[in-house]
Amino acid sequence: MKYMLMMNTPRDGYAKYMSWPKQLLAANTEFMHAFSRKLAESGELVSAMGLASPVQAKLVRAGDDGKPVTDGVFPETKEFLAGYWIVQVESAARAFEIAAEASTAPGMGDSPLVIEVREVMSGPPQDSA
Repeated sequence: MKYMLMMNTPRDGYAKYMSWPKQLLAANTEFMHAFSRKLAESGELVSAMGLASPVQAKLVRAGDDGKPVTDGVFPETKEFLAGYWIVQVESAARAFEIAAEASTAPGMGDSPLVIEVREVMSGPPQDSA
């Protein structure tokens, strides 16, 4: 089964991250690289990416003519997806173990990151058939 493990950040999370002491930034970056390498070596990593700041994001929809219409990120948005891993594992329990390990990344504050875990669907839900 595939699961997406998502790191979210508050609206000001990118600015706060860039203000961390250089030593803490380096420790966080090394943790993330080592963590992804470990998952790749175990064969569980499908994909992992960090995302650019939300100030660079655009919301897109089709206009009346079918051409893209873009808008900036809406101000009421409180959290943004900062990055993710997609893992292929035998069970949800294993995905939760991986997420718990990801949550221990070095950072500011006393509480660990919260990682959202969602199964990647391979088809329609069973109960919709």
